Amino acid sequence: MACRFILQNPSKRKLLHSTFASRSASTLVLAEHEGGSIKAQSLSAVVAANSISRDNPVSLLLAGSGSSLQQAAEKAATCHPCISQVLVADSDKFAYPLAEPWGKLIQLVQLKGGYSHVIATSSSFGKNILPRAAALLDVSPVTDVVEINGPNQFIRPIYAGNALCTVRYTGASPCMLSVRSTSFPVPPLGDSKSDGASISEVDLSTLDEESIGKSRFIKLSSEETDRPDLGSARVVVTGGRALKSAENFKMIEKLAEKLGAAVGATRAAVDAGFVPNELQVGQTGKIVAPELYMAFGVSGAIQHLAGMKDSKVIVAVNKDADAPIFQVADYGLVGDLFEAIPDLLEKLPEKK
Repeated sequence: MACRFILQNPSKRKLLHSTFASRSASTLVLAEHEGGSIKAQSLSAVVAANSISRDNPVSLLLAGSGSSLQQAAEKAATCHPCISQVLVADSDKFAYPLAEPWGKLIQLVQLKGGYSHVIATSSSFGKNILPRAAALLDVSPVTDVVEINGPNQFIRPIYAGNALCTVRYTGASPCMLSVRSTSFPVPPLGDSKSDGASISEVDLSTLDEESIGKSRFIKLSSEETDRPDLGSARVVVTGGRALKSAENFKMIEKLAEKLGAAVGATRAAVDAGFVPNELQVGQTGKIVAPELYMAFGVSGAIQHLAGMKDSKVIVAVNKDADAPIFQVADYGLVGDLFEAIPDLLEKLPEKK
């Protein structure tokens, strides 16, 4: 692969146009599902696949077991007009998204389908599965893509998002990508297609049992909450180390409840034990781009900014007027968060 650095400012960005004439594109999207529905971030991967080329048939791969898988497949067939086929791998081997069985499944499907591209989102699911599948197929994946300029030319951030790199893929098929879901928003689709995509079962008879049994699922720990998912929430309220304790962090949670928002945290707050690590926003946490991002006691370390600076409106409250967070904030308040949050809680109406 060859790389070229370009300016981060979109108005000054000079795009390279590919002169590579590839064979007709066909894309396999690795989809996540839960509760009988496709996750929103997987639809972002479909949007990314659609931008590779105009004539690009998109196949959606679902794996799991039970009735929820079949429900997800039926909904996937009509959820986006770009999807031409839904492939279903129904087996207890895929009850949990482990890298070993999924890697072998992708290898099996690729050998039969001969796809030019394989796409997953840069979620924990994609980051876990894509590298192993790429190793089995002996190709090098292009990760964390934020823009697609053609079948073999992509833009991805480097240096914690301070620079953008244009990458031209020149390796063997398939070209494997992980994409940031926040960079490929799903537009309103209107009414679903009357005649959905075809649904086909994947033949798993040749799947080698020994090669997928090197890891096993132990348990899933999750917290029941009415708050929206951090990765897809319209509003995110984030707290930093300045909150000083897990008890004080509850102010962030109360404010989020009033706003109907998701709760986020900096790495410092997570490392201090204020909240669990699944709430971490940043380069080593979750990448978010909500309509409103509120940061309380967040200094604005470069690693944190990499995970939230694409938010539509950023509001920051910090005692330090020189905090880097104010450089990206649309609205900033130099003040004590222990005074600002109670004032907000008092003046905001109760969530209906």
